[in-house]
Amino acid sequence: MAFVRSRRAAGRGSYLAIAMFVLVYLVGAVYWPRPLWVVGLYLVTGLTCFTLYAVDKRRAKFGGWRISERTLLFWGFIGGWPGAIVAQQVLRHKTQKKSFREAFWATVIVNVVLFALLSTPAFDRLVAQAITDFSAL
Repeated sequence: MAFVRSRRAAGRGSYLAIAMFVLVYLVGAVYWPRPLWVVGLYLVTGLTCFTLYAVDKRRAKFGGWRISERTLLFWGFIGGWPGAIVAQQVLRHKTQKKSFREAFWATVIVNVVLFALLSTPAFDRLVAQAITDFSAL
């Protein structure tokens, strides 16, 4: 017998990804503080991404010119994925097409991994060394 998750359960799992990211961000901020603009970036791109999903949903409903999946994935990749998750669940948009869902979650994973790598003290030291080397030229 195959295990089948309901759409509601899948939605709760998506929200869990946001909660886990916030938790990792807050715990990481205790040890390696990040500039406030990082939070702002996630908020602005999240709101933009939610808006793009809403516009695309409306256009899909009324037969208008659609926003490309590539655009939706790009905005999710650069930090808008929390807004995309909320839009997917609230608007019930882009939740059925398996290839899109797979690409979406791949962009989420890449974004979170890059965030984690760029938030480490090792990256800060690398940037400081690069600035020192550049200024010595």
